[in-house]
Amino acid sequence: MEKRGLGPQPSLSLPATLSRARRALLALLQQEGPATLASLAARSGLHANTLRGHLDGLAAEGLVARERVAPHGRGRPAWRWVARPTRSPEYAGLAAALARTLRRTSPHPEEDALDAGRDWGHDLASARDEGRDEPAAGATSSSAVRLRDLLDDLGFDPEGEAERGELRLTTCPLLEAAQEETAIVCNVHRGLVAGALDEYGEPDADVTLLPFAEPGACVLRWSELR
Repeated sequence: MEKRGLGPQPSLSLPATLSRARRALLALLQQEGPATLASLAARSGLHANTLRGHLDGLAAEGLVARERVAPHGRGRPAWRWVARPTRSPEYAGLAAALARTLRRTSPHPEEDALDAGRDWGHDLASARDEGRDEPAAGATSSSAVRLRDLLDDLGFDPEGEAERGELRLTTCPLLEAAQEETAIVCNVHRGLVAGALDEYGEPDADVTLLPFAEPGACVLRWSELR
């Protein structure tokens, strides 16, 4: 299949001009998760005004985003800063090498890729929930919304109405590997979605991933079989 002009864009990579201070701040957010300005000031030792300048610069590069904290009690909810997923050439190269090895050594590489992705999805969904704040009383998130948020965290920049069981994945953290070994890498991603949905209470979801389906995106669909 001709992939030129179809499919998602690569996930973000760090600009070569990014300063040491901003790299350190981004690494702090990546390692320790979303944080308010006050929390970042306490953890970094930087003044709040200095932090604002660095965070605004990182946001302009698309490397961080600001989101509302779930409300607790009275008063306006606080803002917190979240690191957006980035990629490195080393990570992409490792993914391609692993896909080639699986193709060479496994009698059923695509099935094994699906199983590996399913295990990964379980682990990611469970770990993500453990690292999140408890929802406010009465607040709930559907499995579809939780899946969309997980895919956003992983660098797929999903678009569409998750509640309808369809998303456009407009960026890919493993784009180079997916172009080289489409069936294996995309089966890992398909399994990831199935594993995450299983973790979120939909063990029988029928997951379809259409790689390089249209200009600017792969198309992900899922539905319950029950």
